[in-house]
Amino acid sequence: MIEPALREGVIRVARAAAAEILKVYRGEFDVDHKDDRSPVTAADLAAHRSIAAGLASLTPAIPLLSEESSSHDIAERRRWSRLWLVDPLDGTREFIKRNGEFTVNIALIESGVATWGVIQAPATGVVWHGGAGLGAFRRETEGSDRAVQARAPATPPLRVAASRSHRDQRSIDFIARMGDTQPLGMGSSLKFCLLAEGELDVYPRFGPTSEWDTAAGQAILEGAGGELFDPLGRPFRYNQRASLLNGGFVALGDPALPWQKWCGG
Repeated sequence: MIEPALREGVIRVARAAAAEILKVYRGEFDVDHKDDRSPVTAADLAAHRSIAAGLASLTPAIPLLSEESSSHDIAERRRWSRLWLVDPLDGTREFIKRNGEFTVNIALIESGVATWGVIQAPATGVVWHGGAGLGAFRRETEGSDRAVQARAPATPPLRVAASRSHRDQRSIDFIARMGDTQPLGMGSSLKFCLLAEGELDVYPRFGPTSEWDTAAGQAILEGAGGELFDPLGRPFRYNQRASLLNGGFVALGDPALPWQKWCGG
């Protein structure tokens, strides 16, 4: 459970990070690459600094694990019963393309579970937040919360998310087995938000992601009645392993969909 005052504080932190991102987005910027060849820009780093400072002020006792923070070994992380798991700029490739499909992701992890998350879309100002047992909500730039709900039962044609920048073969094969579908290309964690709103039904991803890519989206999706599974049907858990890389997953607005048969052999 997250208290209303903390919830609103974290949403303000996400909005402040979005403002830092837009400062860079509206001008010229360079693109560097990390050791794994993933891109990074001044916006990623500015958003990280803004979030780190904001969360430290709000919750100084809760550690931060961010895509842009210094690495922490598993021995240290195992001592963290609660943590903030953050992607300061999810969808850096979409940011570079200037298509608006990038987000700020902040999730509260408690004993390995993503209990609450916020996703902010800098290009539109829209915020989604929620968690299992808490509901899921969409908030416009200056508006009040509107409850959102995943589509269930989901009936054909099923609306399936296809990543803008990451199309792995297993995901392509999964979609082919689904039958009557309407694929929708979309970048970043916005796919989870559309699932939570009932605008998408299925999001398969078997290529690599990191824990900060999925935690906030999983929390919001679960708040809307959906679920995220690994290929064995287990919900994702966080900060449990030395590696921060996720395996494959299937995110569903309607958990009753026969996703196992679409996974294939």
